[in-house]
Amino acid sequence: MSSPVDEIKQRLDIVDYINRFVPLKKAGRTYKAPCPWHAEKTPSFVVDPVKQTCRCFGACNEGGDIFFFAMKQNGWTFAEALKELAVIAGVELKPQTPEQKEKDAARDQMRAHLSAAADYFHERLFDSSDPGAAAALEYARVKRGLTDETIRRFGIGYAPAGWSALHEALTHLGIAEDDLINAGLLSKNDRGRVYDKFRNRLMIPIRDERGRVVGFGARALDPNDNPKYLNSPQTLVFDKSHLLFGLDIASKSIRDGETAVIVEGYMDAISLHQAGYSNVVAQMGTALTEAQLNLIAPKWAKRIIMALDSDAAGQNAMRRSLDVAREALAKDYAGRLAVEFRILTLPGAKDPDDLIREQPGAWGELVNQALPVADFVIEWEARTLPANASVIERESAARRLLPILLMTENDLYKRDSLQKLALKLHIPERDLLAWAAEQGRATRTAAPRPLSDAPEPPPDIFYDNPFADVPNFDSPIPPKPPLTQAPIRREAEEWERYCLRILFQQPDLIYHVNRKLREIAGESAALAQGPLAELGADDFSRTDHQALIILLGNALAQDDLDVYDYIQQHADDDLLAQIEQLLSDPWDALRPRLQFGLSEDLPIVIHQNERSNGAVNYQAEILEHALRLRIERLKRVSQEIVFMQMENGDGDQLETLEDVNAITIYARGRIEAALSKGSGRNKHGKKA
Repeated sequence: MSSPVDEIKQRLDIVDYINRFVPLKKAGRTYKAPCPWHAEKTPSFVVDPVKQTCRCFGACNEGGDIFFFAMKQNGWTFAEALKELAVIAGVELKPQTPEQKEKDAARDQMRAHLSAAADYFHERLFDSSDPGAAAALEYARVKRGLTDETIRRFGIGYAPAGWSALHEALTHLGIAEDDLINAGLLSKNDRGRVYDKFRNRLMIPIRDERGRVVGFGARALDPNDNPKYLNSPQTLVFDKSHLLFGLDIASKSIRDGETAVIVEGYMDAISLHQAGYSNVVAQMGTALTEAQLNLIAPKWAKRIIMALDSDAAGQNAMRRSLDVAREALAKDYAGRLAVEFRILTLPGAKDPDDLIREQPGAWGELVNQALPVADFVIEWEARTLPANASVIERESAARRLLPILLMTENDLYKRDSLQKLALKLHIPERDLLAWAAEQGRATRTAAPRPLSDAPEPPPDIFYDNPFADVPNFDSPIPPKPPLTQAPIRREAEEWERYCLRILFQQPDLIYHVNRKLREIAGESAALAQGPLAELGADDFSRTDHQALIILLGNALAQDDLDVYDYIQQHADDDLLAQIEQLLSDPWDALRPRLQFGLSEDLPIVIHQNERSNGAVNYQAEILEHALRLRIERLKRVSQEIVFMQMENGDGDQLETLEDVNAITIYARGRIEAALSKGSGRNKHGKKA
């Protein structure tokens, strides 16, 4: 929509850019430093963040915008400054073709037509001779609570109820009918009839960041009219994903306070501005886009507060907005978007417009209490998890949240976010760090290379010093540890699959496992009924694996049917497919199609397995792997206890948890001792 020069100025803050070369110090609303172009003792070089200009008031007596400084400081021509600043800002430069010049002229003309329409609508709102206009003005004043000052400030107007009022008014001024259709002001039906697009509606002009009218939002005044809200169609100058409503009015306040509050609708923004909250903009019902983010950050806003509607649609839009912010930050190789995001929740009100009219003084306090992103998304994700979420479910939730929680450049926020997530999901911080590093490397591998002169991507932030001293529950994290957590989890899942594969081939082996657990427990009832109880679903971390072991247990517990017949009759198609895959992976010889049913084909599978792999000692194999699974289960129990101890301050409760942890650790030791006695066996269970 805008020229490359305008886009660069929108994206780059002159204070941040000059501070790379000259150490600036804040002096009131401006910044000062000794002039970089001549020697002086008293600082005379002033940078104005509001005007986005700089000037030397000493010997040089020169000044200008960010392009002026880049040319003066580096000895560049304008073309060179444009090229270099475009790289930093992430703006692609292309030579302007004749077609592009023609399109720019068409945009200017379209904006002029839209401005004329806005003037017409605004004048009609105050036309006392029109009953429809009088009703619209009463609606704005009484129903929406808008003052005449607000109505004039935002240029709010009225589209008459007739089919051709705007058409006649603007064509009378000499504007061509086709131009009005292209601007989205007139519509044309299949029969060629042309008519006003907006009729009997309250009209809100939508302006770009420079205050130019680019479209309209129209609110129906007749309850039977649909849709209730109608926006201009997309045109050469109107694309709501590239606009923030009210930014032209809010920009100064956002600059001064370095904070922008984003609401969902333009009526929300108008009501809040009227109440004195002038740093509010609206994203007009869509999720925040990267283009909208670039309009305000980081040049003006260092903090962005999302205040979308409290209904499900608003909350989902907020999540999508955070995803957009995360993706923008991931692509931000130059480190421009050092922005803090917060979430404002609205208690007992659907939207900010309702709240500000019902409780005018509540808004300021809600803004001050806006939640850090970490608190909001962790609570949001936790609500979606079942009460007894499995390890896999909690890991999946953590992996979804990590990119959002770590999108800030502030290391203290990152550490705090990780601690909150670890406590909420009962996952050690070292695991979160490992997964985050894994995701970070995958993102950077998949991301396009930056422009040749752009700064290189930052080093692995997940192992920088700010995280080197993050406490965990086993041992400190070294400055650059190897990534071991993900492989360990994958190895445990392989143990699970291998145990299930053996047990579904020879179900009776589960009795040998349980006998071994009782043997390790010895005479201790506390061990036998607790950490060394029989093999069960809790020994498996994946939900599908838990379902399989429960199915097998149920099959063994009944006497009416053969085990495999029971499985065939009681397993759904998904579980049967998993069993077939379990038995066919990884040996090529174990891939028969179950033509006659599980109970008839399975003996063939077992026979092929034994013939292809030699005399495998399944009993030794299942005992070793099942005991390793039990160790993994007891590790998870110990981790859960640590989190419960952190959450509960009650003395009796803590004492109970300590007792449970003690017997858990004792049981682990006994299993590890039993495993070490059998460590001399090879993979077939024979002595090495």
